[in-house]
Order: sequence, then C-alpha cells, then structure tokens
Amino acid sequence: MTRTLLCLSLMVSAHAVPAAAQSSGTPPPAPSASGAPVEAPKPSQPPEASWSYDPEDRRDPFLSLLGRGNDPRMTATRPTGLAGLLIAEVVVKGIVRDRDGFIAMLQSPDNKTYIVRPGDRLFDGSVKSIVQDKVVFSQDVNDPLSLVKQREVPKAVRPSDGRGAPPGF
Repeated sequence: MTRTLLCLSLMVSAHAVPAAAQSSGTPPPAPSASGAPVEAPKPSQPPEASWSYDPEDRRDPFLSLLGRGNDPRMTATRPTGLAGLLIAEVVVKGIVRDRDGFIAMLQSPDNKTYIVRPGDRLFDGSVKSIVQDKVVFSQDVNDPLSLVKQREVPKAVRPSDGRGAPPGF
C-alpha cells in the first residue's frame, strides 16, 4: 500500500512541475545528458504585416462631418481678384461719394485694396448697398437645411487705429 502511495505521489509531482512551469510562461529547462539544464531556443517574433487603407469610394473617416462639401471655403481653387474673396475675409476701409452714389474700398487679407459698387460680386455673395457708414453684403447661404438662401451681412467702416470715429466725424 505504501508502495502504491509512493508511486502515485511521484506521478502527481512529475505532472505538477511542467504545469507550474507552463503557468509561469517559461518552459522548464530540459536536462542534458550531463544533467545540466539546456536553454530552449527563443521563439522568433512574427513578421510585421504591412497595412494600407483602400477607401473604394467611401468617405475618409478622418475628415470632419461638420464641414459641408458645398462650402465655398473648402474649394481648392478660387478666382483671382475680388471674385475670389469671401465676405468674411474683407474689411471695409473707407466709403467715398461720387457722382453716381457711394463706392467702398475693401481690403483683402493680403492687404490689396479693391473699389466696389453695389452689384459687384464676391466669391460667396455680392454688394447689395453702400451707405455713408457701412456696406451691406448679400451672402449666399449654402446650407441645404436652411429655408433662407441669402442673408444680409452689414460691415461698418472701422478706423485703422481701432479707437472709434475721430471727433467731428
């Protein structure tokens, strides 16, 4: 009976050592003919797979959904001169009265000055009217959900120093 128990305990301990080694993540060293453990060769790392994205006529997931495709600011090329300027980009620098009425001087972001009259076109609208102290633009609305297709954008003449109108103006 003791012999049977001894054999069973040896068998259990023989199976427990490899299971413990496997649970630790390292294989047990294999004994060599001389009894010294021999290190097992390290497994080679799998080759990195080269990956590329193929859109197949789907939208780019990294582009914002807030920008609409028909937004004039998103177009790649704009005409040169006044016809290529957005209403939001121009600054009214002055208004002058001539024989036919008022004309306005607009400054673009690149510091070029343009003379405009009512009816002149910009990229996203036109000059609706010019009065003594402001220019009123008619801006095209490109929102498909909006019921309004045009809106008025008034821009006042601002002094270049930003302190307000000079005395007696």
